[in-house]
Amino acid sequence: MREAAVETFLACGYDGTTMEAIARAAGITKQTLYARYPDKRAVFAEVIPWAMSRRDSRAVSAPPEGADLRASLTAIGREALARVADPRLVKLQRIAMSESARFPEFALSAETMAWSPRLRAVMDILRRHRDAGELDIADDELDIAAEHFLVLVEAQPWRLAEFGVYRSDEQTERHLRYAITLFLRGVEPRSGGSG
Repeated sequence: MREAAVETFLACGYDGTTMEAIARAAGITKQTLYARYPDKRAVFAEVIPWAMSRRDSRAVSAPPEGADLRASLTAIGREALARVADPRLVKLQRIAMSESARFPEFALSAETMAWSPRLRAVMDILRRHRDAGELDIADDELDIAAEHFLVLVEAQPWRLAEFGVYRSDEQTERHLRYAITLFLRGVEPRSGGSG
């Protein structure tokens, strides 16, 4: 039922979607739909965050065991870039953003949604390599460092995707390599000298 609702919102937008259309797409009666949700607003408020978090968690895989720091960040960065370039997710985010004024509860869940599986995976990588002495990041800064890494990797490609602009594979790899290099310059321990 949730997947059918997401598909209907994607096809018709919030205003163009009706409870009847959602029920038809799900292959159920309107009465069955109304037994679970009082109205379209309740459906939207549940299914959009569900769809976005589901798509986020599906894409995260652990880097190979024993992978070095750069290889680990590259693997997770590639997954992040694939996610932000996913046209369905871009459209979901666009719908959620355009309707956010009607749904203040989205703001309440923003902190929770920020703790995505991808953010936790980056934190785990950073913690492991910090504990091995490769990084200079305090415990209470791991989440911020992970956020900054993901922003360096995702922000511009996501913004471009919102406008239907997608980089070539070569441009995407160049962007990722530079983002990783820039990030590591900020978190690797400083060697002696006047830097």
